[in-house]
Order: sequence, then C-alpha cells, then structure tokens
Amino acid sequence: MSKLKQLLPKFQDKLEITCPVSDDEILDRQLQYPLLAPMKFAKRYHNHLYEPVSFSLNGHEYKIQYNHCANPFCESFGLQQERFEKVKHKPYRYKLQGAKNRRAKYIVCNDLPIVTKLPKATLNCTTNTFSNWAVTEEIKRLTELQTIVEIEPEYTFHKDDCKYDGITPFTEKSYFYKRGKSKSNSQKYQCKECKKYTNVLPIKRESTTYHQKRNDILPLFSKLLLNKTSVRRTCDMLEIGMKTYYNKLEWLYRCCLEFLDKHETKGFQNKAFNEIWLNTDKMQYNLNNIRRKGKGSFDTSFTDDSALQTHVVITADVHSRYVFRSDVAYDWDFDVEQLEEDTLLYREDHLDSFCRRNDRFRLSYYPQEPTKEDDQTYPEYVEELTKIKNRNKLIKGMHINSTYTAFAHFWLIKQLVQAKEWRFVTDDDSSLATAIYRVFSDDIRLYNAHHFVSKMDKTKSSKQKYEDYIEAKRFLTDWGNSYGYSTRSLYTLAELYLQEKLQTHHFCEEVSFPHKRATVWLNNPLEHPLCPRDKGSYTVDCRTDVSGLDAHDLASALMNVNDHATNSFIQQIRRRISILERPLVTATGQGKSYIYANFNPKYAQYALTILRTYYNFCLPFGRGDKKETPAQRIGLTDKIFDIKDIIYMK
Repeated sequence: MSKLKQLLPKFQDKLEITCPVSDDEILDRQLQYPLLAPMKFAKRYHNHLYEPVSFSLNGHEYKIQYNHCANPFCESFGLQQERFEKVKHKPYRYKLQGAKNRRAKYIVCNDLPIVTKLPKATLNCTTNTFSNWAVTEEIKRLTELQTIVEIEPEYTFHKDDCKYDGITPFTEKSYFYKRGKSKSNSQKYQCKECKKYTNVLPIKRESTTYHQKRNDILPLFSKLLLNKTSVRRTCDMLEIGMKTYYNKLEWLYRCCLEFLDKHETKGFQNKAFNEIWLNTDKMQYNLNNIRRKGKGSFDTSFTDDSALQTHVVITADVHSRYVFRSDVAYDWDFDVEQLEEDTLLYREDHLDSFCRRNDRFRLSYYPQEPTKEDDQTYPEYVEELTKIKNRNKLIKGMHINSTYTAFAHFWLIKQLVQAKEWRFVTDDDSSLATAIYRVFSDDIRLYNAHHFVSKMDKTKSSKQKYEDYIEAKRFLTDWGNSYGYSTRSLYTLAELYLQEKLQTHHFCEEVSFPHKRATVWLNNPLEHPLCPRDKGSYTVDCRTDVSGLDAHDLASALMNVNDHATNSFIQQIRRRISILERPLVTATGQGKSYIYANFNPKYAQYALTILRTYYNFCLPFGRGDKKETPAQRIGLTDKIFDIKDIIYMK
C-alpha cells in the first residue's frame, strides 16, 4: 500500500556525514586559537586538505576527496596525494602553495621522474583547492531537498487503563470494531474494551485530498503556474490568499517528487546506457533583495543591490533533451546565526578555505574580533562584520558558490544514471569544468569520459547571426559540389567536412619530455560547419585526450556538440515561470525591472522542479506526426502524461 507522504522534515537526515574534525581537535583549536597567528593556526590543520570526508546514503558508504590535479593531460590527474619513498628527497605528489591570504591556496603537481605506461607526464599544474566537507554538505542539501518520506503518525488506540494497551488494528484486528470513515476518507477504529475511537491516515489511493482545502483548483493552479501567470493574478483568478498559493505550490512540488520517484528514479535503475551525452549550463536569475521584518526597512545606513544574482545549474541529455536536474545555488534553510555557531566551534575564521565546513557559501565564516597574534586590523574586522550584519537584515538564506552546487549536481547525476561512457558539452565555464574533472576523474583517466566545449560570440546581432547561417549553408553546398558529393543534406555534408578537416586539425598532440613523449592540450578550437540561424557561427574544442579517436569517430562526436538541450529548457523557464522570467525594461527606460522576481529561492526551486517534471513527461516536441516527450525519447516511458497524472498519481 502506498502511504501518504510528506517532504523530509528538518529534524530528519537522509544523508549522514561523519564529522571530519574529532572532539580532541576541536578542543585543540579552542586552545590554540588565541595563541597562534592565523597563518600558523591554519597550517596546523592542513592535513584536512587531502583527507576524504565519509557519509552514508541509502545504506551505502561514500567518500569524497576532490583535492587533486584537474588537468586531464597530466600524469597526476585524479590521483590522490602520495609520498614517493623510493625517489630522492622523498617528495609528495602535490605541494600546497599560495599567498598569505587564506583564500588563495592552490596545489601544484611536483615534477616527478616517474615513468608509467600512460602517454602522460607531470605538467606542474596549478589546481584550486576546495573543501571536501563543504562539497558533502551541498550533496546533503540537494539530496534532502528532493526527498519525500511516508507520514508515520503515533496513534493512541486505547485509554490509559485499557487491558489491551499496546495492541493495534494493524496487527490484531479482532480487538477493534470498524466504525466507518471520516470526511477525509480515513478509517475509524474503536477498541472493543475501552471503546476509544481512533482515526488512521488513509492510504494514497483512498484520498488524494487529505488536509487539502480547495483541492479542485489544483489542475487550474498548475496550468496558471506553468503559463507565466503572476502570483497575484493567480490569487485573483482562483480567489485564494497568498498563503494558500504557496501551500498549493509546495503540495504540487511534493506530487512531482512522488511522480519522479516512481517514473524517473526507478526508471533509471532499470536502464543502462553504453554512451550518454550531457549538456550542462548555468542560468542566471535575479532574486529580489528585500529586508526582513523588523530589520529597518527605512534604514539608509547601507545601500544594497536591488537584485541578488543567483545561479541555476541545469543538465539535459543532448539527444532526447531530457532534463536530469535543475538546482538553485542557494540554501534558504541556512542563516547567519548558524554560520556564527560553526565559526566559533571550529574557529573557521583562521582556517584556510579548504578546511571550512561552510566554504560553499559566498560568506564562508563569521568575522571575529582580532586576537593578539592576529594580522587583521580592527577597522578591517569592523568592515567585515558590518557587511555580514547587513546581509543578515535581508532575506533568509545564503548564496552558494555555484561551483559547489555543480559538484553535488554532477555527483547525484552519476548516482542516478548508469552509463559506460560519458560525454559532456558545456560552454567555456571554468566552474562546470572543475566539477566534471573531479567527479568523473576516474572515467576520464580510463578514456571513458570526454569534455567538449562550445563557444559562441554573444555580441553578434540577430542580423549577423543570420548572415553567418546563410554563409555556412552556402559554404557547405559549394564544398560538397567541389568534392563530388550528391547529397544535399547539410548535416551529412558537415560531418564529411569535419572528417576531412580533422586529418590536419588536432586538439592535442604529443610532445617530448625528458623521460618520455606525452600528450598535451593545444587550445586549438575548430569552427563548427553547422551554423544555427539563431546562434551564428561557433567553435568547438575538446579539453580531454581524444588522440585515440580516428577522424571518422571524432567527426561523429563533434556533430553532437551543441547546447540546444539546455537552451530549450531555459527558454521554457523564461517563457513559463513568471518569477524566473527575463527582466523587463523600466517605464522610464533607465534600467531593468525585476518586479516578478520572487523573494524566496525555495519557491523558485519548487517551480523549477514542477516545470522539469511537466517538460520531461507531458510536453511533446518533434516534427510532423511523430511528437514525443523527452521521457519517451530517452526510454523511461511509452506514453504522454497529463498534469492530472502527476497531481493524482492515477
């Protein structure tokens, strides 16, 4: 029986993290904090840089350690820290470098004369450091955000002096009478001895309206939500209040999670891919920056930006356009008070960023008054403190560095999808590349994963883009005629052209090193022969080692390099969700207006998940009579669902 479900309560944990800091170390930090200068204090706990953080999820144990080389062409790529006892001076694989500023530390690959069978050499790479603890915390946030649990109420079936105390109708029905059902369709039981009445929760198929007033408006509510109707206009049309609106939004979000658990999570468990192409991009939207109640709405002691830039990380399948995840880089359950507690407990203000629990936030520690050994001046401390106090007056929550959201985003996709080979398509975004090279380092080392980059000139006008399209079309046609090809298909001609071009064009090449020849990246992008009319000309590059692919296979791969999948979904977001639409121009023409931007990113995340579910399972696309949803195209289902199927799960 399917029981009624709810979003995971705040006091429950689905993912349990083993704290990497022992009680003894916490005590040591408290003792050493006033005695040591910040630089010496931070150096004392550098061991956390390469230590994995453990956590359990769904009965499985996992470890996260992403501080390693992130250059796919380096011999040390993806390898953990190690000391080479048989080499002179016993060097380590990596050394930590950086300025005295505790925010700017990075690891460098030592130039080691270690010969392996791989056509690679150590390249003295510089790699940014990240907090493994913070990555795990972000995985926990995204996991629990989309977790639903069964409602398990505690029933009292007997009076205090009943001799049948402890017996329930779930195990011994003969001790109870059935006394019909309540208005909410819940079963009533009466103890035969003490005559106490008890209502039990109905199961899912017995009641889809439990604790839901005005349940009849849900289909229309969902259509209004997904068709760019603003919050106030929706309330006017449905004759409901703002509180009811957001309750309905949360209820619909929970329905989508139940639907995805049945059709997405379980569907991918039974499906494996030989090769999967993923297109990832970040969408930027603006969050209305308002002050909380009681935080001085008329206080002009500080000025703040009227719109806070927030990122959404989106990944979709290139061929089917199925959207796997869309995650907002914002934690609305975390506040400055919690940040202060962690700072005081772990003394994070004197630690390097890679040791901090909260390094994922843009404000990763709460400023503390300088100690006697501190190198920070008192005015600098006051400036930092004022900044974070002003932030505390604004909407609840903290902005997250989108790189950490990308870490968790890709890690969860890797757990969801079973694939032998991975292909990634992104724009030239270092945060996405950083996450890919760490989460999929093992696959890249085995040449089972490749990263392609697509770049376009965003300054071109629509007219210039269309001219590029006409010119590319003319060029391919003339090239095909000159080589004697009879086909008029631009796609076929483009692939044939790439096969010819790749005979001489290379993305990487072998160079000589003191101990062997190794492959290095050339930073030599190639202009793609296919030119979309709305995009103009664009270049493609491969940031991983594709020297093992011949021209035919590489040309076939490059034909898949495009960002249509994420662009299609982002366009639906802009067109269908009012709180995430493109900004309007103000009436005076002086700038942009974000009048529809919401105040709470939680509801932006809810709306994105609802749209993602609708987009994947209910919105068909294609040409002619063959129109299928992304879920049908990827093989999760064989039918087109309706929004009522999601709401009522029938």
